[in-house]
Amino acid sequence: MAVKIRLRRMGQKKAPFYRIIVADSRSPRDGKFIAEIGTYDPNVEPAAVKVDEEAAKKWLANGAQPTEVVSRLFKNANITK
Repeated sequence: MAVKIRLRRMGQKKAPFYRIIVADSRSPRDGKFIAEIGTYDPNVEPAAVKVDEEAAKKWLANGAQPTEVVSRLFKNANITK
């Protein structure tokens, strides 16, 4: 089972809010997930990112692959393996 760390879209039309989740790569974008490890709100200036650093590092160490956007958010938050 390939595990991904990716964004789950929430919020109203034209006002997206995202949760950073750990999910099976085969599940749909807003479908079933394993764990929620943070949030991302691009509507405020500067964009608000809150990540449970310990959980993110644990999932990265266990082999979860972040998507391109999530890896950029982790890089800005100084989260690495």
